[in-house]
Amino acid sequence: MSMFDPPHPGSVLRDYLGDVSVTSAAKHLGLTRSALSRILNGSAGISAEMALRLSEALGTSADLWIGMQAKYDLWQASKAQRKKISRLATT
Repeated sequence: MSMFDPPHPGSVLRDYLGDVSVTSAAKHLGLTRSALSRILNGSAGISAEMALRLSEALGTSADLWIGMQAKYDLWQASKAQRKKISRLATT
């Protein structure tokens, strides 16, 4: 079952970081401050590499982050106008 309008994983990450500054978290993760800021603000997604870094740094699973990103991406894609595709007949 699909989640209705799932949050961008960056907003969830912001909660995980709590009072840790963006600069400090970015340095710890081996990122630039602007790269982490783009994720936190929802303008960049969580890659497989980032999911692995977050899992190590936060004690979570990489699947958690990839799953959130996939649900967010699917929801966004389902809202976009696109050409309908008919079912492929296979035999």
